[in-house]
Amino acid sequence: MLDVIIVGGGPAGMSAALTLGRAHRTVLLIDSGEGRNAPADAVHNFITHDGTPPQTLRDLGHENLRHYPTVRTAATTVDSVRRLADDHFEVALADGELVESRRLLLATGLRDELPDLQGVDALWGKSAFHCPYCHGFEASGSRIAVLGAAPDRVRLALHLSRFTDDIALCTGGASLEPVMQSVLEANGVAVHCAPLARLEHEDTRLRRIVFDDGSSIGRDAVFIKTTLHQRADFAERLGCDDFPDGCVEVNEFAQTSVAGVYAAGDMARRATVPIPLAAVVAAASGTVAGSVIDQDLVGVDFKLPNPFASGRA
Repeated sequence: MLDVIIVGGGPAGMSAALTLGRAHRTVLLIDSGEGRNAPADAVHNFITHDGTPPQTLRDLGHENLRHYPTVRTAATTVDSVRRLADDHFEVALADGELVESRRLLLATGLRDELPDLQGVDALWGKSAFHCPYCHGFEASGSRIAVLGAAPDRVRLALHLSRFTDDIALCTGGASLEPVMQSVLEANGVAVHCAPLARLEHEDTRLRRIVFDDGSSIGRDAVFIKTTLHQRADFAERLGCDDFPDGCVEVNEFAQTSVAGVYAAGDMARRATVPIPLAAVVAAASGTVAGSVIDQDLVGVDFKLPNPFASGRA
C-alpha cells in the first residue's frame, strides 16, 4: 500500500512527488510523457529555467526525483482509477499492473483544442500562442495579432500593446462596440473585422493573415484562444465537482470534493480564480498539494486533527 499515487508527470505532479519524497512518503508518479507545452521551443517564466526546452525540464525533474528512494516513476498511462471500500484507491496501469494508495493526486492537465483555421496547427507553440506570460516577451517588437472579439481578446490586445507598436485585433467577422473600437484605436491597436481565411506561413513561422475578401496583413506572431478539455476523465469518474469550463474544483489546499482525492496544475482551480493558470503556478500548486497530503497522512497515522481539513473529510 503506497502513501500516494500521482497521475500526471508535468510540473505539478513532479513538484508534488518531490515534496512527498523529501517527507519519506512512498509515492508512485505515473508520467505518460505527453506534456501540454511539448510543441513549444522553451518554457518561460520559470525562475532558474527560463528558456529551457520542455523535455529538458521534464528530464531534470526526473533526475531530481531519483535522489529519493521512496519515489517510483512509471512511464506509462492509466486505464482506470477507483475508490475502494476502505477509502483507499486502486489505479490500473496500461500494462495491467494494479497499485493501491491511501491518497490520490490528479495532475493530468488540460488539452488545447485549436480553432478551426487553416494554418494554425503548423504554427502552434512556434508563432501561434495563447499566453502572454509564456510567450509574449519573445514576440516583443514584432508584428502581433490577436484573434477574436470577446472582451478577453480586447483586453489581451491592449495588454500586448506594451510589447510592440504594431498590433492588430482580428475579430473574424464579428463587430465591436464603438467604445471598444475607440479604446483600441486610441492605444495603437488596429482593428480588422473581416472574416478570416487562413494563416500563411513558412514552416513554423507566421508570415501573414489572409481574410476572406483576399486582403491580408503581414504578421510575425498571433495569439489565439483555445478550447480547453481535461486530458483525462478520472476526476469525473470519481465524482469530483467541476466548473462549467471543465476545470476540477479544488479549495486552497488542492482538495477536491471527494475525500482523499487531490488535484493540482492547470486541470484544477479554485472558485476565486476565473481561469486556469499554468506553468509556474502549476508547479507551485503541486508543492502545496504534496505538503497538504503529507499533513493529512500525519493526522491519520497519529490520530491527530488535519489542520487542512477545511470542512472536508
